[in-house]
Amino acid sequence: MTRNLMAATAALALLASGQAAAFQTPADTAATAKPMKDGTTAEERSNTARLNAEQAARAKSDNTVYAQEVSAAQQQVAHDQQVFSEETAVYEAEKARVAAMSAEERMKWEADAAACKAGDKTRCAAPATTPPR
Repeated sequence: MTRNLMAATAALALLASGQAAAFQTPADTAATAKPMKDGTTAEERSNTARLNAEQAARAKSDNTVYAQEVSAAQQQVAHDQQVFSEETAVYEAEKARVAAMSAEERMKWEADAAACKAGDKTRCAAPATTPPR
């Protein structure tokens, strides 16, 4: 199957090259068909140079796009880190505030309990009442 495809491709290439040659003038054929020392023609070198320039332009464009994407990603990471730091600072401040308030309430409760045990009934907790049934 692969051989058949390769043979068909080669046959089409030969037909296409024959048709392309039919449209060339003898002067075109002489100028482009004259091989250089390395076996290439001026037309082949011209096409190669054009293709190389196109590829270089695409690569440069791709590199520019990639650099922009990397920069955007770095900026997003920096922004996310800043937001995280700010939210962490707010959380830690709230945690410290609640801990200080809790410690203050506990110290007041301990002082009231000690005073109640010492006989100061004004600082005793009110008895718990059960709701009526």
